[in-house]
Amino acid sequence: MNTTPQPDPKDRPARLTVGVVGAGRVGPALAASLQLAGHRPVAVSAVSDVSRRRAAQLLPDVPVMPPAEVLQRSELVLLTVPDDALPELVAGLADTGSVRPGQLLVHTSGRYGARVLDPALRAGALPLALHPAMTFTGTPVDVQRLAGCSFGVTAPEELRMAAEALVIEMGGEPEWIAEENRPLYHAALALGANHLVTLVAQSLELLRTAGVAAPDRMLGPLLGAALDNALRSGDAALTGPVARGDAGTVAAHVTELRRHAPQTVAGYLAMARATADRALAHGLLKPELAEDLLGVLANGTDGTEGDA
Repeated sequence: MNTTPQPDPKDRPARLTVGVVGAGRVGPALAASLQLAGHRPVAVSAVSDVSRRRAAQLLPDVPVMPPAEVLQRSELVLLTVPDDALPELVAGLADTGSVRPGQLLVHTSGRYGARVLDPALRAGALPLALHPAMTFTGTPVDVQRLAGCSFGVTAPEELRMAAEALVIEMGGEPEWIAEENRPLYHAALALGANHLVTLVAQSLELLRTAGVAAPDRMLGPLLGAALDNALRSGDAALTGPVARGDAGTVAAHVTELRRHAPQTVAGYLAMARATADRALAHGLLKPELAEDLLGVLANGTDGTEGDA
């Protein structure tokens, strides 16, 4: 075991000054992670009180200033704003002369690749798209979660090694995503992560309505096992009434959902149809049972089946 004392990151010479434009949940965490690797955060832009508090918590003593001044101070700039705001921000920074030649400009949007940074590229910046495939809380726990986190990386070929090196320094695992595949890549992550939160929240509400005192404790082991099985086995992990072809059970589900939580019916039916399609395609749902099941799902949207 290596017992050699490790130098405090503050005592190591900083390799890059780091600025953050947009103190949402992502930017301060990435800057704090880069600080642990020896880089030096020097400026952050933050507008709301919440973002200012977040910046103060994760990047103490780093001054808050306008985006143009952040770029003036920084060799590496993290553009961590919402996807829809990114193109206008990049164009504005380039038009005002804020971008410097040789400056590393990194955005964290999952939707966009490096081309959204073309206005800054024409001003001499080095464009990188580094998207962490992680959900963020805006608290210090995010820095820990970056360890082993995959990043979707897109950059010009000559900057590929630099992009991947930054990801590794943040504790992440670089995964190269072609420019044209960025929207599909992001859609896949949103489908899995964002929709999962909605499904879990709905399930918690329904269990409370059913009288379960600790729905989180009930769901935790079940969902953990389901996720693990799905990651290991894909569609072979499908279980439950839809995969078994239990049309009567599914009909009872729809009836109860209409009675207690009608806002969940459309989502339940859509996911049940998708599950049935996948179960059929992989031989889990027997064709002779599928007809009644699909009939229930087809009638479930018009209300005729709900009282049957």
